[in-house]
Amino acid sequence: MIEDVVDRWEQHMRGDLPGGLDELLDDDVIFYSPIVYTPQVGKELTTLYLTAAGQTFPGDATSVSSEKKGSSFHYTKKVLAGDTAVLEFETSMQGKYVNGVDIIRCNDAGKIIEFRVMIRPLQAVNQVHANMKAMLERLGMTF
Repeated sequence: MIEDVVDRWEQHMRGDLPGGLDELLDDDVIFYSPIVYTPQVGKELTTLYLTAAGQTFPGDATSVSSEKKGSSFHYTKKVLAGDTAVLEFETSMQGKYVNGVDIIRCNDAGKIIEFRVMIRPLQAVNQVHANMKAMLERLGMTF
């Protein structure tokens, strides 16, 4: 099941998934941000965070070899087991190297029930925090 979820996630990232996040996310999905201390619960909040990340994480337009043309964001490793996927990624933001993982869990219906993002190094965490905060504020969320 997780293989199909990851395939659909990658389709979504390319803009090729009809229904987008609404198709992928369970109503009670939990999102764990590398920036916000408390888990974000529900499809609406998770969609907000993933939408902001999608607009923030393409990174610097330095590479045409990634899944998104003109974006430096790309997955470097994928580990799939049972209901869980660990997808390691790399990108750059304002010249800073960003390395992280997306940890995705799904249910038997093929919906994402947990999405966790972890990032390193500290300079990257600080840059992601600043970029995500600005993007979420533009999307109408206040801190």
